[in-house]
Amino acid sequence: MLTSFMALGFVLIKVAPGKEKRVYDRIANIKEVEELYPLFGEYDLIAKIVVKDFEELSDIVVNKIRAIDGVLETKTLTGAKF
Repeated sequence: MLTSFMALGFVLIKVAPGKEKRVYDRIANIKEVEELYPLFGEYDLIAKIVVKDFEELSDIVVNKIRAIDGVLETKTLTGAKF
């Protein structure tokens, strides 16, 4: 039986050309982002977020990451950390 877990999200982020460094720096300053890496290919960045529940994860993606100028699209892969 599951008694305690944290919500885990890997957020794939597409960024407007020329804004990669600025967006990277803004996302790196979000306290809930545990890891952040640049990518090559369809997405430009991947962020690892661990929070208390999926509602908080959704809030961070929608209100903190998507609100950054230069973020074009996100795709969030979710799981749980026990």
